[in-house]
Amino acid sequence: MSRTYDLVHRTRYVYTAPVTGSYGRTTTTPRDLPDQRCLTTALVVDPEPADTAAHTDWFGNRTTYYAVTTPHTELVVTARSRVEVTRVAPDPATLPDHAWETVAERVATGAVGTDLLAVREAVLPSAHVATTDAVRAWAAPTFTAGRPLAEVLVELAHRIRTELAYRSGSTTVRTTQDELLAQGAGVCQDFAHLMIAALRAHGLPARYVSGYIETRPRPGREKLRGADASHAWVAAWLPGAGWVDVDPTNDRFVDDQYVVLGWGRDYDDVPPLRGVIFTERSGSSLTVEVDLVPAGSDPFL
Repeated sequence: MSRTYDLVHRTRYVYTAPVTGSYGRTTTTPRDLPDQRCLTTALVVDPEPADTAAHTDWFGNRTTYYAVTTPHTELVVTARSRVEVTRVAPDPATLPDHAWETVAERVATGAVGTDLLAVREAVLPSAHVATTDAVRAWAAPTFTAGRPLAEVLVELAHRIRTELAYRSGSTTVRTTQDELLAQGAGVCQDFAHLMIAALRAHGLPARYVSGYIETRPRPGREKLRGADASHAWVAAWLPGAGWVDVDPTNDRFVDDQYVVLGWGRDYDDVPPLRGVIFTERSGSSLTVEVDLVPAGSDPFL
C-alpha cells in the first residue's frame, strides 16, 4: 500500500524598498528514503535567478541555492513535488525492549554499528536544544530505571501532547526549552526540541525532522487551499529498529500521512528557506502557503 501526494510550498517576501540582490538556500525538496520516493520536483524562483545550484548537505538533505540579481520588491519561491509514501507506523509493543540506560551505554561506548557518527552526533547539544536542569526535572518522571526506550518515547510524546498547549504565535525560533516549560505553550518545533532535549539529556540520540503532515477538513467542509503548514517531529535511535519517528505534537508515531523533507540536529539545520538580501531600507512582509493533498485531487495545484 502507498499514498501519493502533490506538495506545493510557496514563500512570498514583499519589501518596502527595491532589493538589488537576494541570495538564499531552500530545503523544500522531499528526501528519497526506503519508505518515501520523490517522483517529481521543481523549484521556481521569481524573479528568475541569475544562478542556481542543487546541493546535498551533511545530513543528506536536498537543498537548492539561488541568486537573484535583478532589482525587485517581491520575491516568490515555489517548490512543487509529487511524493509516494509507503511508511507504516511501528507498533510500540513490537519495538525492541532495550532499557534506555542500555541504549545510552551503547552510544557512550560506541557500540552502535555502522551509524556511529550519526548516532553520536545526535547526542550533542545544538543551537536550539539545551539539556538544562529544567528539562531534566521535567523529563525525570519518565526515565525510571530499566524502562524500555520504546515506552519512554511513547510517554514523552503523550506528556508533551497533554501537558503543553499548542498555541500558534506563542513562540519564535529562538524560544528555549526553559521558556517553553515556563509558559506551557508552543508549536510543533518547540515540542520537537523539548523531546530531543529530554532524550539527549539522558545520553540518547535524537534528531529534528522537518516535513509535512496531511491535514483533513472536518466532514462537510472543504479543505482550504494554502492552509497547510510545515511540521516537525523527532527521530530517536533504537537498536534493532534504527531511527524511530515520533510526533509529539499529535502524540503518535509517524506513518504515511507524513512527508519528510530532511533532518538535522535542530531547526537551524533544516529551515525551509534562509538567505540574505541587499537593500537600502529595512522592512518586509512574509507569507507562506503550503498544500499537501492526494495526487491529482486538486487541479489548481
